[in-house]
Amino acid sequence: MDNAASLKTQIRFAWLTRAFALDARSLALYRIAIGAIVMIDALLRTRDFSLMFAPDGMFPIAALRQSQGDWTIWSLAYLVDSLECSAVVLVLEGVSGFFLMLGLFTPLATVLAWASVVSVLRRTMPATNSGDLWLAVQLFWSIFLPLGARWSLDSRRRIFNITAPPSPRVCSVASGMLVLQLAAIYFSAGCAKLNSDWMGGIALTHILSQHDHGTWLGEWLVGFPGVPKAITWLTIAVELTGPLVLIMVSHWRARLFLIATFILFHIAISQFLTVGLFGPIGIVAWLPILPAICWDQLGFVRTAKELKSFSSTTLAPWFQILVLTFGIVAGIHLVHQVTGMKTPLPKPLWSILNLTCLSQNWRMFADVPQQHQWAYALGELSDGRLIDLLRNGRSLETIRPQGGFTSLPHHRWHKIFWELHRKQMRVFAPSIASALAHDWNATHGREERVCRVEIRYAREGVMPGDDMVHELLLATWPRRGDAGAGNLERLLEELPDLEDKVPLTP
Repeated sequence: MDNAASLKTQIRFAWLTRAFALDARSLALYRIAIGAIVMIDALLRTRDFSLMFAPDGMFPIAALRQSQGDWTIWSLAYLVDSLECSAVVLVLEGVSGFFLMLGLFTPLATVLAWASVVSVLRRTMPATNSGDLWLAVQLFWSIFLPLGARWSLDSRRRIFNITAPPSPRVCSVASGMLVLQLAAIYFSAGCAKLNSDWMGGIALTHILSQHDHGTWLGEWLVGFPGVPKAITWLTIAVELTGPLVLIMVSHWRARLFLIATFILFHIAISQFLTVGLFGPIGIVAWLPILPAICWDQLGFVRTAKELKSFSSTTLAPWFQILVLTFGIVAGIHLVHQVTGMKTPLPKPLWSILNLTCLSQNWRMFADVPQQHQWAYALGELSDGRLIDLLRNGRSLETIRPQGGFTSLPHHRWHKIFWELHRKQMRVFAPSIASALAHDWNATHGREERVCRVEIRYAREGVMPGDDMVHELLLATWPRRGDAGAGNLERLLEELPDLEDKVPLTP
C-alpha cells in the first residue's frame, strides 16, 4: 500500500511539474516581449497626453474617484493632481519596460512596471480596455518569477542571487498562477459566449461591423456567406478546449500546436477588430509555456550541470502562501463573474482585488447587441460650419458616420465613446466636451474657433422593423444650466441607459 501511495504521489507531482513548470529561456523571451509591450504602451499614450492626463483634461481625478468609489483603487498619478506627476508616472512606465527588456535590476523593474501600468490605466480608466488589464495581471504574477535568470544583464552581473548556471525549469506557485491565469481568461470568455447569439452563429456578424468593433477587413469578411457563422462556432470551441489542453496535456507537440493556434487567433483578432494592444498582449501571454525542446533545437542547449538541476520553487514558503492567497481570491472573483452570482463579494476580498489589480471580468463580446451604434461630437465653428471634433474636424455626419468607430483617432477613443452613454461613465461627458473644445481652439485660428459642442451617442437596430435611430445627448459645452437651454444634469439622471447589456470592450 505504501509503495502504491508513493507511486500515485510521484505521478501527481510529475503531472504538476509538467503542467506548470516553465523553462527559464521561455521566461527570458517573455520578459523581453512584455517589457517591449510596456515601453510601447507608454510611447503610444503620449499621443493624447494633454487630453487624457491633464487635470483639466478629459478625465479629472475628482470624476475618476467618484466613478471608482473605493480608496483601494489606487494610482501613483493620484498623489499630485498635476500634469507633471502624470508625466513622471508615464516616464516610469517606459523606463521600467526598457529595463525589463534588458533584464537590468529585473525584480525592481518588474514591480515598477506593474505599479506604473496600474497607475496609468486607472488614471485613464474610461480609455482602458481588457488588454490593459491583462497586461497588469501578467506583470503582477511576473513579480514572483525569476524573469532575469537567463539572457539578461542581471545574469551576467550575478546579482539578485542569480546563480550560475540558472535552473532550466521553474515550478512554483507563481508559475502555476501564470499558467492558470492564462487558462482562466479563455475558458471564462468561452463560457460567457454560450448564449443564443453565439450558438446561433450570428454574433460575429454584428461584432465585425465598423459600427461595433470591426475594421474594414472585418466588414469584408462578413461578406462571405457562411464564413462568419463558422468562425463564430470555431471561436467558442477554441476558447473552451484550449485551456483544458493547456492544463491536462503537457506533451511538447501539443503545447506547440496550442501556442501556434492562439498566436494565430490573436493575429486574426488584431486584423479584424479594433482592439489596440490586446492582440500583442495575448500573443506575449503564451511565450512562457514554450517547451524546452524548442530552445534545444535552436542550439540553446543546456549544460550537463543544468540538466541535473531543477528549481521546484523560487520563493520562500511564506511568500508562496501569499501568492497562493492572491490566486485563490482572484479565482473566487472569476468564478463569481462566470457563474453570474448576484451575491456581492465580501469587502475584504474586494480590497485585495483592488490593491493588486486582479479584479477580472473576461466576458469579452459575451452579449452582442444587434444594432449599429456610433458617437459624434458636433462642433459649431464661429463661421457657422458644423464639424465632428472626434474625426479631425471633418464635415458632420449624424447618421452612421463613414468608417464608424474606425474613423476615430485610435482604439482608446473607440473605447471612450463606445461606453460613454453608460450611466457610470456619464460623469466624464462634461469634461470630455470641454477638453475637446479647448484642444481644438488651442490649435486653430480665431475664424475656426469652436463656440459650441454637443456629444451625442446613437444606435440603430439592424433587425427588420427595428431601424429607428435612437439618439442621446451626453454633454454640451458650454455647459447648460437652469437659466440656459435646460438642466442637462437632471436630464441625464432621468434618462435610462440605451442598452442595459452592453458587452465589455476588449
